[in-house]
Amino acid sequence: MEPSDRPLTDSPAGFVPPHPGSKQMPRWDGGELPTAPIFTGRNLAMMLGPGLVLGASAIGGGEWLTGPLVTARFGGSLLWLCTLSILGQVIYNIEISRYALYSGEPIFTGKFRTFPGPMVWVLVYLLLDLGSVLPYLASNAAVPAAAMLLKRIPDPSSTAETWNLLGTGLTDRGLLKVLSCAIFASVFIPLSVGGKVYNSMKVVMTFKLITVMGFLAFLAIFFSSWDTWTEIFSGFIKFGNVPVIPPEAGGKAIDNVFLAAREGRINSLFFGTGPGVFDLSVVGILASMAAISGNGGLTNTPISNYTRDQGWGMGRHVGAIPSIVGGHAIKLSHVGMVFPVNAESLHRWKGWMKHVAREQWYLWMPACFLGIALPSMLSVQFLPRGTILTNNWLAAGMTADGVSEAVGGRLGSSFGDTFWYLTLFCGLLVLGTSMASTADGVLRRWVDVFWTAVPWLRKWDTRHIGRLYFGVLCIYLVFGFVMLTVVPGDRLLVIGTGILYNYALGFSCFHVVVINSILLPKELRPGWGRRICLVLAGVFFSTIAVISTTQQVPDLIKEFQALQQAEVAK
Repeated sequence: MEPSDRPLTDSPAGFVPPHPGSKQMPRWDGGELPTAPIFTGRNLAMMLGPGLVLGASAIGGGEWLTGPLVTARFGGSLLWLCTLSILGQVIYNIEISRYALYSGEPIFTGKFRTFPGPMVWVLVYLLLDLGSVLPYLASNAAVPAAAMLLKRIPDPSSTAETWNLLGTGLTDRGLLKVLSCAIFASVFIPLSVGGKVYNSMKVVMTFKLITVMGFLAFLAIFFSSWDTWTEIFSGFIKFGNVPVIPPEAGGKAIDNVFLAAREGRINSLFFGTGPGVFDLSVVGILASMAAISGNGGLTNTPISNYTRDQGWGMGRHVGAIPSIVGGHAIKLSHVGMVFPVNAESLHRWKGWMKHVAREQWYLWMPACFLGIALPSMLSVQFLPRGTILTNNWLAAGMTADGVSEAVGGRLGSSFGDTFWYLTLFCGLLVLGTSMASTADGVLRRWVDVFWTAVPWLRKWDTRHIGRLYFGVLCIYLVFGFVMLTVVPGDRLLVIGTGILYNYALGFSCFHVVVINSILLPKELRPGWGRRICLVLAGVFFSTIAVISTTQQVPDLIKEFQALQQAEVAK
């Protein structure tokens, strides 16, 4: 039986669900759109959903690793890139939730409904999703974990054996690899228990948000100066600032594009030579910061999955992905469900769109700005301006010594030592939990789309989606272990975020415009203002990706060739 001939079930009287896009994907089922909840102070907890989970995961690798790398060197002058990134992602998140509210399907499934069909899109998105698949968060989370064991920041270049594990002497690099694999394996826990996988992630991310934000806010309030606060938050609106080669050590390393244009210096800024020229050496880390400010790459797409699993819009009729332990009674329909558009459903629809937008603008976006501001504030406050960190492995724990000295100087050395460990623990918590949310996002994207797109999987019982999810999780863990033992963690960061994340998010912005303009009924489609904003966001991320590629790929090739030559020499 062809997908388009599949019998329709549970449709309202006289309503035939549409079947737009590729006919290789099955026709939607039909149902009635539930009434959106009314927001009041009393039901605030009920309002918290996908934005909370994604907001907590927004305090992740980019915020903890690349943000402080940039602000330690340039202060807050370049944080305007984060502003553009976050604003673009707010629009993107609302638009992918629009599709989920209408169809009960995540946006990734919607991508496969567009022409030329699922066989083409599976190849395109396997390539674009590689940045999320690379386990760079686990490799960098190993740094603070190792530091707490060694009582110092590890040196991956050292050849001395510094740790004994089951009778085997390990160098710092060996210990980092062992810990990164252990942290990566820990993603099994929240993704395997709790009924709905979404519920487990919500608990983990709530704990992370309260713990990390509370600790950073404490340091920012009691140990940061007003100048530091001003430096960071004003940086979010210093549009046009770019890094330049300073004329001398400690000289001015920032120029402004708009000022240069007014003074007629644009050509010399970007095409000149010597001091005062745009500094191409920091393009990679700036691209990484912009890519992961917020969530970045395809890691935003799970918000549409969570919208469904939360039971918002038509997701209430579809179900959710259960965990392998405790989720046997939970089902997930193979096909999404849409509703007839009429006066009543349009009124309900507007309520749902306001509900989603409210959470994005008032919860997710502020969490993203705080997520980049607070870790960066520590580097501005506790590290000398102009600090250049050449080893990205040290990024997760680079402010711990500064925090320890500041707290110890005021409260005593014992408190200083305690805060050194607490700073490192927060780095471990940030990066480790972000690894879990990133893994869940990768699995959701592909498990969901295969659950709908693959004919033989559509024959499975709707209660068995958890088995598919768990099976793919095992495959992903094996792949991650291989990457963690072969590729250095700092290279995983640059490849995964600065290059692939930006390509993926830029392309996805364009694709979402097409999806919501074709698959949704005319009455539910976004206005032209939102479509233009989404296209501009796609241009922003794509431009950063191209610039980063032209500057970083040659260096990466040289580094890998040098590593191969070193192995041959051994």
